Amino acid sequence: MAQKLVVIGNGMAPGRMLENLFETAPGLYDVTIFNAEPRVNYDRIMLSPVLSGEKSYDDIIIHGDEWYETNNVTLHKGEKVSLIDRENKIVTSENGVTAAYDKLVIATGSSPFIIPVPGHQLPGVLAYRDLDDVSQMLDIAARGGRAIVIGAGLLGLEAAYGLKRQGMDVTVIHLMPTIMERQLDPASAYLLEKALTDRGIDIITKANTKRILGENKVEGIELDDGRIIKGDMVVMAVGIRPASGLAKEAGLAVNRGIVVDDGMMTSDASIYALGECAEHRGMCYGLVAPLYESARILADRLTGGHSEYHGSVTNTKLKVTGINLFSAGDFTEGDDREEIVLRDATAGIYKRLVLKDNRIIGAVLYGETSDGSWFFDMLKKGTDVSQMRDTLIFGQAYQGGSPLDPAAAVAALPADAEICGYNPAAVQPMCKCTDLGHDDVRRLIKAKGLKTIPAVMQELEWKTSCGCAKCRPALNYYLVCDWPDEYADDYQSRFINERVHANIQKDGTYSVVPRMWGGVTNAGELRAIADVVDKFEIPLVKVTGGQRIDLLGIEKEDLPAVWADLGKAGFISGQAYAKGLRTVKTCVGQQWCRFGTQDSTGFGVRIEKFMWGSWTPAKLKLAVSGCPRNCAEATCKDIGVICVDSGFEIHFAGAAGLDIKGTEILGLVKSEDEALEHIVALTQMYREQARYLERIYKWAKRIGYDEVRRQIMEDDQKRRAYYDRFVFSQKFAQVDPWSERVSGEHKHEFKPMATIGFNQAAE
Repeated sequence: MAQKLVVIGNGMAPGRMLENLFETAPGLYDVTIFNAEPRVNYDRIMLSPVLSGEKSYDDIIIHGDEWYETNNVTLHKGEKVSLIDRENKIVTSENGVTAAYDKLVIATGSSPFIIPVPGHQLPGVLAYRDLDDVSQMLDIAARGGRAIVIGAGLLGLEAAYGLKRQGMDVTVIHLMPTIMERQLDPASAYLLEKALTDRGIDIITKANTKRILGENKVEGIELDDGRIIKGDMVVMAVGIRPASGLAKEAGLAVNRGIVVDDGMMTSDASIYALGECAEHRGMCYGLVAPLYESARILADRLTGGHSEYHGSVTNTKLKVTGINLFSAGDFTEGDDREEIVLRDATAGIYKRLVLKDNRIIGAVLYGETSDGSWFFDMLKKGTDVSQMRDTLIFGQAYQGGSPLDPAAAVAALPADAEICGYNPAAVQPMCKCTDLGHDDVRRLIKAKGLKTIPAVMQELEWKTSCGCAKCRPALNYYLVCDWPDEYADDYQSRFINERVHANIQKDGTYSVVPRMWGGVTNAGELRAIADVVDKFEIPLVKVTGGQRIDLLGIEKEDLPAVWADLGKAGFISGQAYAKGLRTVKTCVGQQWCRFGTQDSTGFGVRIEKFMWGSWTPAKLKLAVSGCPRNCAEATCKDIGVICVDSGFEIHFAGAAGLDIKGTEILGLVKSEDEALEHIVALTQMYREQARYLERIYKWAKRIGYDEVRRQIMEDDQKRRAYYDRFVFSQKFAQVDPWSERVSGEHKHEFKPMATIGFNQAAE
């Protein structure tokens, strides 16, 4: 007599399990299925083509009514099970339909997570999990308007694409800095975002939804930063939760999902769990491949077999027409890992393999994915790739019985493909990640309109996926300089001193230098400093050569509290750690000195208040001396001013560190306003043209002192343009990092990208 098998759920996993079961042991069970949806089994992963209009519901049916009849399966459509009676082995639906079982398979899938923001219950707020969701989306899309998709994961982007195909305007909101961050690295995420943007989909990253607007229906959303986006539909695609509530009420072991062993058995020997609701070895799977694999195991167990499920390595493919994307395994960075990268900016191709002990552990392919299955197979099997490393990235077609010449693989590629950014020009590369020099990179960033680090690395065909400790800080500076209103400073691409806004010392403690405008202070500020020294038991207080007070020996955990106390006294960061303006040293000038010709102190304070916060290729130190006696030592600074009876003599390109060099004379101007304009314009010219870490005296010598004079002293229009661009950039630069950190900004700690030696630090 056949046993009674009851299946709760009619998705793809139980469907595949029954196919295997009927193939190996037809007639072993009388099967009853309870399906909460009022329909037969269909291919859920093909919902995206249905939404986009590329397929219909009939096209994605897996098992039609005739299949259930042929296999003597009783299918209860639209019957959601509400009770499992384990003692009597009976299940009951919400409508009172019952069925007895000898074996029970729970395949209830997962439930979409709906963010509980105000307005989340409004009509027009939808999930994206089943055909009913798609039907509601299509009804709203038929009226046009804008759809807002919250979540730029796999489902969210497929929903966005489908709604765009239906004629809607679409905005995607994503909390993280890059889209599909669980499946993609920043380089491939950049390419995907660019491709979707080219298709007319607006994508906003680093955005958090505050509330959904509307009274009787969706009218838009408001973000945390106050931005309002009008819309007629909100699709939430922010994650799923295993639908384990029914099992939990029945007393089965449940963590995040229904706990199963390697045979997919629950804590009850008569009950199994399968699909997205199951938790195996701490993992819940949401992709079809592991669900099919576990379905095969369960079918074998139901026929008396002893197969075991040991978990799965998953891969991801995006179902958007015209976009080829493949991702598998672990592609995070680590000291014990290597990577092989191929980029072809012209063709929009990016390939990255992550290796550990000569075995592939991660792969990301964009633009050309035909070798994805081959890479994935080697990843799963742990294949040793040491004999094919030189040609591995080119794919299976370039492998053979004996090692191949990598040059032959390169030669076989299209004529316009460039591998690893190869450039035969005789330039000094920025680093091992590229053959381009700093000047070419700076030029191409502007020419191509590149506004993110991933964009630069893809379009300029970087050899590595994420750069290194040499190129990332340089790229970060170039982007801050070129796009001050659009580029968000990447603190992880800065050196340790700039990330923690203090100078690390040899014993691991830090020094703090408050900014003192022009070297001027007062009794109140000095008392505040003394109080901080006493409160935090700071071991050394020292006056610097730049007319500042340096507090040395501060523990890292005390930094925010020190900054807070100094901030209450009106201090901001002196940025003594920065590749930027550090100090403007002054003498007392005509107000006190018998020989002073101008107000050098006042002008120095004015310059510093005007220019503080600006990032430059290397540190920048200024000085203003009130007379030719030069008490502020202006003639060895990056930029100096000597006040004379007839005005202000501007100097530049001095050095007083590892190199000793007197300044060059830029020229003489009559008024303080003119002097400020010339100094600022010179600084901006240096900001835009110098290479990262190149001091102003090295830059000026390289391009020619006369060229600097020509552009700043002789070309009024160019000088004013430099000045205006600097002023514009200061709108975004003059933010005190100490107050940001005190308020919690960037409070997490960062691992140092590099150890900087004394010589490099002095530069």
